[in-house]
Amino acid sequence: MKPPFKKAAPTYARKFPPGPKPRPAPLNETERKLEFDPENDLIYGAHSVAAALANPKRKPVKLWATENGAARIKGEVKPLPLDPEIVHPRLLDHMLKSADAVHQGIILEARPLQQPRLDQIPRQGLVLVLDQVTDPHNVGAIMRSCAAFNVTALVATARHAADTNGAFLKAASGAFEHVPYVTVTNLARALAELKTYGFTLVGLDSEAPATMDEIGTARPLALVLGAEGKGLRQLTRETCDTVARIDMPGAIKSLNVSIAAAISLYALTRK
Repeated sequence: MKPPFKKAAPTYARKFPPGPKPRPAPLNETERKLEFDPENDLIYGAHSVAAALANPKRKPVKLWATENGAARIKGEVKPLPLDPEIVHPRLLDHMLKSADAVHQGIILEARPLQQPRLDQIPRQGLVLVLDQVTDPHNVGAIMRSCAAFNVTALVATARHAADTNGAFLKAASGAFEHVPYVTVTNLARALAELKTYGFTLVGLDSEAPATMDEIGTARPLALVLGAEGKGLRQLTRETCDTVARIDMPGAIKSLNVSIAAAISLYALTRK
């Protein structure tokens, strides 16, 4: 008599989160480094590069792409203002020198955009002001929300602010080509200047008594956001005409600054 069949005990594969992207291997003797002017913008990613190439105010200098990347960008931008140089993906990896950068097979070197001064922006609509928000991914995502909600300009300080580097431009996903980015030396003076132009200043503060739904939305209006953790600095808060919070009934009362910016812009524009 055959022994009864024993069902094998189930095995469960332990799932680990994906590790960081490995750094590119050193270049061999037959490969070369791609050179660019560090004073120029280095823009990577399909959406960011396509938006820059389609912007008549941009002056492209050099376009590097893999074969797939070149085919993609040729399909999105017609005609291309310059021909791409076809290169191996490893060369693009070495240009960015970051394990987290995802170039999607396309990198563009372009002259920086000429940005307006504060007194040159339209004195109407909605302006977003950042008080020492330094993470380029957050500021890039905020820039993208500004483009989505037709914000007149994004204002930030020249110091203690995010660098407009490749990570910033990639996170903005092309929005940097559409929204003026104004840098100021002194934020308190800049806010006072906006007041002289007729702007009402609304600071976002999680401890504010009023919610975004309860404040007025007459234009021109400037929404002021502080850095994560610190929030608005005291002088910035005192300069604002009013402060408001996002009404959150759940257990968590604070959000990532880029998410808070998007929700606040929606609240201000849906009325």
